[in-house]
Amino acid sequence: MAPALNLVGAGHVGRTLGRLFAATGALAVQDVLTRSPGSAMEATAFIGAGRACDDVKQMHPARVWMLAVGDDAIAPACAALAGSQPLAGSVVFHCSGAKASTELAAARAAGAFVASVHPVRSFADPDAVAGAFAGTWCGVEGDPEALAVLEPVFEAIGARLVRIDPAAKTVYHAAAVFASNYLVTVLDAALRAYAAAGVPESVARELARPLASEALANVFRIGPEAALSGPVARGDVATVARQQDAVTRWDPATGRLYEALVAATRDLARRKRGA
Repeated sequence: MAPALNLVGAGHVGRTLGRLFAATGALAVQDVLTRSPGSAMEATAFIGAGRACDDVKQMHPARVWMLAVGDDAIAPACAALAGSQPLAGSVVFHCSGAKASTELAAARAAGAFVASVHPVRSFADPDAVAGAFAGTWCGVEGDPEALAVLEPVFEAIGARLVRIDPAAKTVYHAAAVFASNYLVTVLDAALRAYAAAGVPESVARELARPLASEALANVFRIGPEAALSGPVARGDVATVARQQDAVTRWDPATGRLYEALVAATRDLARRKRGA
């Protein structure tokens, strides 16, 4: 029989994982607690299993507890759980990419084994993610006893696992932000700069598309050092200075971004020359 799983928090991440665990039989979804009884019932309907609860004290003991709550709520939710439920020998984990398993200190003090499992993808559309989760990378860290339980059940739903250093969890999460959010910010600067030069928005996107797509493809095919090109890589100091001055005069905030990117790109260019 599959180990019983209780969910504390069942937003997009919690309900998606809950559905996958229930559908594969990797874990038996038992009790679900969210901010309101209505949302808990919606979550159990999406999952296709589980009992909606109004309070943590109503939940039955479980082998595995998943805290799928916001980052700032992890420690308080864990403390409430540890104060209300027998946790000795159980596994308690959260799904945050920014916080380490140390956020679950209250559960560990109560005798539980703790971990963090962070799926590296967007959960904006839970139904779509649940249907295409196979192959999703998950960063994992925590107590060996917890990982011995969690790694097989995540592999059963198609996850690919990579162990990370909990002491570097914030830097790990920053990596995802660089690869997604800040990439969008840089592309926004490019599109606005095209617009400042009189290029229509629709045309600007078509001008930027092949540059961005080819640069990304090259990074993942041959690595960032080999993929780097442009004036910084060539050592065209005058061109870089002229561009920075022009961008700063056009938009000071974007000029500061340009200056920071030039400094980082010079470091990359030095690695390129040393390779």
